[in-house]
Amino acid sequence: MLSPQLFHKILGVAFLLLLCCAQGKPARIPPLPGVGQMLENGPHEGFIPGFLPLANNEMEDVTRQLDHEISRLEGVLRLEKLITAAGGKIFSTNGKKANFETTLKTCKEAGGSIAAPRSPAENDAILYFVKSFNTYAYLGIKESLIPNTFQFLDGTKLNYTNWHLKEPSGKGEEECVEMYTDGTWNDKKCNQNRLIVCQF
Repeated sequence: MLSPQLFHKILGVAFLLLLCCAQGKPARIPPLPGVGQMLENGPHEGFIPGFLPLANNEMEDVTRQLDHEISRLEGVLRLEKLITAAGGKIFSTNGKKANFETTLKTCKEAGGSIAAPRSPAENDAILYFVKSFNTYAYLGIKESLIPNTFQFLDGTKLNYTNWHLKEPSGKGEEECVEMYTDGTWNDKKCNQNRLIVCQF
């Protein structure tokens, strides 16, 4: 588990690189002292001392990637409780419980979405929180218009499932999905309070 202090350091380094790659001219952010001057006086467009020269489109790609990573890290830092990673995603919880709609809103405000496992490794990453807090958690999965058929929140079909024995069983009455403390899933009404787990 990474500490908030380590994430602040990572965020600081990413921010520094973002400033350099954006030639010291990102919106509403003043350039680092000396960086803008070095770039203006450099022999090539996009030249940064100590780095290989970058073409404009490469700099845009690097800037976009770093911007995305910073957004993910900022979202995780806002939750400031526990962090795990799997499948290229970062999972985090603030340790609080809420109904499905509040969980959805909390994760969105942090820049992420409700944790939705697409592999056994991602399921285990979420299970870590469920076991740590000894409580169930909502997943980013809901029932489709066809009873007992579930899908991810973006409407795509489930490519991985881990249903508990004889689940789902709600037959249209239980539209949300929760994770048990053994990592298996159960369909559940969306008004219950469950652990907030987000993915970034």
